[in-house]
Parts: sequence; C-alpha cells; structure tokens
Amino acid sequence: MHRRTVLALLVAGALLATAGCTVEKPSDDAGSARACGTGKDFLIGMSQANNAEPYRQVMNNDVQTAAKAVPGFRVVVSDAAQDNSKQVADVENFLTQRINLLIISPNEAKPLTAVVKKAYDKGIPVIVLDRKVEGEAYTAFIGGDNVAIGRAAGEFYAQTLLPGGGKVIEIAGLPGSTPAAERAKGFREGIAGNPKIEIVASQPGDWLREKGQSVADALIKAHPDVSAVYAHNDPMAEGAYLAAKAAGLEQKIKFTGIDALPVPSGGIKAVEQGRLAATFQYATGGREAVELARKILVDCATDVPRATTLDTTRITSDNAAEAYAKLGGL
Repeated sequence: MHRRTVLALLVAGALLATAGCTVEKPSDDAGSARACGTGKDFLIGMSQANNAEPYRQVMNNDVQTAAKAVPGFRVVVSDAAQDNSKQVADVENFLTQRINLLIISPNEAKPLTAVVKKAYDKGIPVIVLDRKVEGEAYTAFIGGDNVAIGRAAGEFYAQTLLPGGGKVIEIAGLPGSTPAAERAKGFREGIAGNPKIEIVASQPGDWLREKGQSVADALIKAHPDVSAVYAHNDPMAEGAYLAAKAAGLEQKIKFTGIDALPVPSGGIKAVEQGRLAATFQYATGGREAVELARKILVDCATDVPRATTLDTTRITSDNAAEAYAKLGGL
C-alpha cells in the first residue's frame, strides 16, 4: 500500500476514534465528574492563608475534627504564611498529589484566582472558604457576609457605643483580602446614621496582633483624643488595647473586634474581661466545608449550594458568657 494512503487511513481512524468524545469544562458541580461514593478513600487539600492567625488555627481544627467523623476522609493542611506565591505553590503541589477536593482560604483574592481556576478546570471540586477569589471558577463559597458584619459594627458605634459621636481609628485587615475591604465598607455604611462619628485614621494591621499594636501605638499618639478603635479582627483589637494601655489611655478608649472565637484567648473572653466593648461572630466555616465535601465526594451530590452565608452575632458583656457556652467554648 502507498505510504500516503497508509497515512490517510491512520488519520481517518484517529478522527473516527475521537468522534463524539468531548471534554467539557467542569460545571459548578465539578465533583460529579470524579469518582465518588461510599467506601472510598478521599484526599482533601486544605490550603490555609496563614496559620499564625488564631482564627485560622481554629478553622484548621474545625476542618480536621469534622473530617475525622467522615470515613475515608484525609485532610492535608498547607500553610502559606501570608505569602501569595507560596500559596500558589501549595495548591500546585496538591494537584501533583492528585487530591480529590480542594478547600482554600485565599491570602488575597487576585493572586490566587488563576491557580484556583486551574484546579477547578481539572475537574477538582473547589470550596473557597472565608475569603473570595475573583471570577466564578470554583464549586462553592462558604463564609460570612463581611459587609453585613461591618455594617452591624458601625450601627453599634452609631447607636450604642458612641451615640454622641467621637473620633475613631480603624485597624484594617490585610490589603487585597476581601474581608478587609468589605468590613471597611460595611462599617462606613453603619456609622452613616450618626454624622458626629469621624474616622480620623485607617491603616492595615494585616490581621496580626503585633502589627495591630504597633499601628495603634502610632495612631493613638497622633490622635490622643480618639474615642474608639474599630479593628477588623479581635487580635488586632487586643493589640490596640495594649498600645492604649502603654499610653495610659485604655480606660478612655473603647475597642471592638471581629471573630468571637470561643477559646480562652479569643474575643469573647476579651469582652467578658472588659478589654473589648464588643466583638462580632465570624464563624470559620470549617465544619460546613467538610459537610459540603462529604455531599460532593460521598453522596455524589450535583446540586450543592453555590454560596453559603454564615450567621453572625453581636457579643457584648450582656451575652458574652452565654455566647461562649453556646459556641462550644473550650
């Protein structure tokens, strides 16, 4: 047979073999395209933004504890240590390990978007937890409504904490993270009802107690007549309290945070002990993420909710003890 004829027959055969075989982009229920069902072992990659934050330590614990209750689940946690490049590499490493599902709490939204999309496009179910990425290339998002939480904090200032007005310092979260932007936006909406409240300074503390303390130290010295400090999380609020205490102003200035972790070093106990005037619950979503993973991997669910919004509660001295017990305080 002529060589050209053989080549033509081979090409034709290849085309026939691939006819009708299409590779579709994963839908929102990407997990349905992978092997699922009972009696199987599943490897879950948990990409954490920064284990140094107490909130994330509790989140990791919630994920691991919930996973132990699901037969066949094994969770491997990576720590990006607040480094976007490392978190990208962590997810890439998970892909080489052939994980069955990815849970990720992004350090920042934009830098993690592409690698999350890469995992999703490979057919791996992706649960984005707490902080968002850009675009729609993920299976589900679980987290609190940070605009609503910030607004609730602002309304507390406007109506209860500073009804007569006053100057406020804002210690913000990590720039580029969605909760920081949303908590700032919501707070401004909340205080809008009281024109006598003025935000005189706003600087990031990157979610860290030590940086929150150093930032607050400088800002309190620049604004010694400040009435309150609104911090985007409890560790930064506690840091601000220590800065004020060093200046002898801890009784004059009021402090609020967000997270309300039910642990001895968390915000609820800080409220009980009088350091914080209030904190606002921001659930980790760890247990909910594992339950969603169970539905995808074990139950083979294809109709999981695209977004799950977790509830919040305002915690003051009036309900701190009750909230600590209700939230399973350690």
